[in-house]
Amino acid sequence: MNTATTPSSPVPAADYVHGYSPREGRRLGDQADTLAQLLHAGTAYPAGSRVLEVGCGVGAQTAHLLRSSPGAHIVAVDQSEESLAEARRRVAGLAAGAPVEWHRADVFDLPFADAEFDHAFVCFVLEHLPDPRRALAGLRRVLRPGGTITVIEGDHGSAFFHPDSAYARAAIDCQVRLQAAAGGDALLGRQLQPLLAGAGYESVVVRPRTVYADRTRPALADGFTRNTFIAMVEAVRDNALAAALTTTADWDRGIADLHRTALDGTFHYTFFKALAVNPPPAPAAPPRLG
Repeated sequence: MNTATTPSSPVPAADYVHGYSPREGRRLGDQADTLAQLLHAGTAYPAGSRVLEVGCGVGAQTAHLLRSSPGAHIVAVDQSEESLAEARRRVAGLAAGAPVEWHRADVFDLPFADAEFDHAFVCFVLEHLPDPRRALAGLRRVLRPGGTITVIEGDHGSAFFHPDSAYARAAIDCQVRLQAAAGGDALLGRQLQPLLAGAGYESVVVRPRTVYADRTRPALADGFTRNTFIAMVEAVRDNALAAALTTTADWDRGIADLHRTALDGTFHYTFFKALAVNPPPAPAAPPRLG
């Protein structure tokens, strides 16, 4: 395994609204494992292809890329050295010697040559960027003409549940507002098609990937509703209270109501998965004759 690190000028870690705690690392792992089939179905890269994973975090998605594309060469990039260290440990424990390169870099300043990659994979990254369209456009430089990009994002506006609760919806809205204040957008999933088209990609296809959990699906009620979604919302409690977005009583009621949906109710959420192609550069215009 190549563990070389390329220094750059990464975005400050504070811009990641979920933080970099061990608890967040566990949540990302639970999320990736619970949703692996839902999100990775249909994504497999040919042996020998070079795949750029942008925003690899703790390697939760990297591990599933390796499983679905064992012959591909993965180049994983993240802004956090701490996350990269955890990603190395995670992948080494699952697939020692796997062909992965690790680079610390800023998505807006990638240290790679033009057309270096055959494919790009971007999962739960754009929602945290102040200018996702510029990031997508910049990725075209390092992606060969005809290469593909896969983008997966959630959309908190797609969360609905039973029993309904204004307190629970308000708690989710705290997370949405805090993410917006940090320069991100928790409602990004619905925007993938126009974002990719506006960044110059062609053949853009976006499909919803829906999670539905109730008591007859205990693995999803536990792995997604509790350990992924509710855990994500719970993690912003202190920031929400500090920003006066809620009160302690209202917050506690909202979280309790969310947990009830996993116990004896229902929970629905939609992710959006996009596939697009990097077109060849436009031909130069012929010179004008005098």
